[in-house]
Amino acid sequence: MTENATTTTSKEPIKASEFDPKFKYELIKMHGGEKLLKCYQCGTCTSDCPIARYSDDYRPRTILRMANLGLKDRVLKSNTLWLCAACYTCTDRCPQDVEVASVIRVLRNLAAENGCVPQVFKDQASCILESGYAYKIPDLRIKKRETTGLPPLPKGNPESIRKILKGVSFMKHVEGSKGETNEQQ
Repeated sequence: MTENATTTTSKEPIKASEFDPKFKYELIKMHGGEKLLKCYQCGTCTSDCPIARYSDDYRPRTILRMANLGLKDRVLKSNTLWLCAACYTCTDRCPQDVEVASVIRVLRNLAAENGCVPQVFKDQASCILESGYAYKIPDLRIKKRETTGLPPLPKGNPESIRKILKGVSFMKHVEGSKGETNEQQ
């Protein structure tokens, strides 16, 4: 899979070759994906979703439908997959007790294993591995803290984080993208 991510509302026609009828059965074997087949597309997850209220593209119902249909590449390459706030409103309101947020988590994990992660998340993970912070703290901010009498920021512990994340398959994509970023600059 490539990093070419799309939205779940892609206007391109679906080709028969895109369907993977076994995909939904792979998902229901994974922790969090067991109840996927219970979804009957009522739309409650989308109508109650706080993210869907502010995004024209994000529709949990569409993500589950794509997974049920076996549109594996489309759903895993979708940028909208990463918009879920994991608030579990969809799961709480589902009349079929489908764990929508858990299914989305499973799909995100599969996407990450295949290297289909938006660059912003790769960059953030790279910062965490380098400094222990989610983003680079600008020198200006550090100096401003000193001039206002605030204590210095605690040192991050990236070695401890690396140790915890050792063996996580997403990390090879983060470390790979770090090299790509440096080459491009």
